[in-house]
Amino acid sequence: MRFLTHRRKFRDLSEQEVLALAISSEEDDARIYRSYARMLQAEYPDTAKVFEGMAAEEDEHRQRLIDLHDRRFGKGIPLIRREHVAGYYARRPVWLVENLGLERIREEAERMEQDAERFYLTAAQRTTDADTRKLLGDLAAAEAGHQYTAEKLQAEHLNDDARSAEDRSAHRQFVLTWVQPGLAGLMDGSVSTLAPIFAAAFATQNTWETFLVGLAASIGAGISMGFTEAASDDGELSGRGSPLKRGIASGVMTALGGLGHALPYLIPDFWTATITAFVVVFFELWAIAWIQNKYMDTPFFRAAFQVVLGGALVFAAGVLIGSG
Repeated sequence: MRFLTHRRKFRDLSEQEVLALAISSEEDDARIYRSYARMLQAEYPDTAKVFEGMAAEEDEHRQRLIDLHDRRFGKGIPLIRREHVAGYYARRPVWLVENLGLERIREEAERMEQDAERFYLTAAQRTTDADTRKLLGDLAAAEAGHQYTAEKLQAEHLNDDARSAEDRSAHRQFVLTWVQPGLAGLMDGSVSTLAPIFAAAFATQNTWETFLVGLAASIGAGISMGFTEAASDDGELSGRGSPLKRGIASGVMTALGGLGHALPYLIPDFWTATITAFVVVFFELWAIAWIQNKYMDTPFFRAAFQVVLGGALVFAAGVLIGSG
């Protein structure tokens, strides 16, 4: 395929190019770890120290590889990077990982080391050249050593108390940024759309028209809630996190909350659609109560009573208005 011709196959690389590729990979990984350390420094200083230590280890291994290259091939290191080699393991962009939370960043770092070790071990098994096999085996051992170093650094900088404190902070940030606005949106979408949807249903007894009313109410409420959440607080003083993330969480969950009991009206038979919508509403309200109990520490039965009572009142209003 012509669009892949610019990428080299690993088996076609010379030993010097393999070494150059390892050098550039170590340099890239050190930069990634330092990026993680910078973004975590303010809220998770102990984990930031772990990543700084891992970056220093990558620098040390890169220097050893450079010294080996100088001895074998001289000072001129070929310019070859992982994106130049077909099938070579890739790294996710830092901006993709940084939005996924503390534990996800830790997992990504572990995956980075495992990917590199696995790649070099596989490559070493596939070569018949003794020197190349030794080189790739040494690189695999170095990557395995990185994993040991990471564990040692975590033991040094991230004791149980520090890790527990950071985990609590990460959980709190997750709740403030995603759960709280998402829950508000789900409650608004599930409860506030009950009245217009069931009013339209009992007034017209036309499932398609009811669906259109529900669709419009759900999408409109989602857009409104999303913009309101994003514009209400920039998150800097409150610590609630990115307004964009909160707006997305609130808007999407609002729309889903309304669509849940609007979609059954795609069923042509009125009473089949309505009974299905009743069942969906029941599960929506209990899901809200469960989320409140799990993430907001609200006693389950109190949350259930509040949500079910509120939903029942709105539902009854919609039915009465529609029937009148």
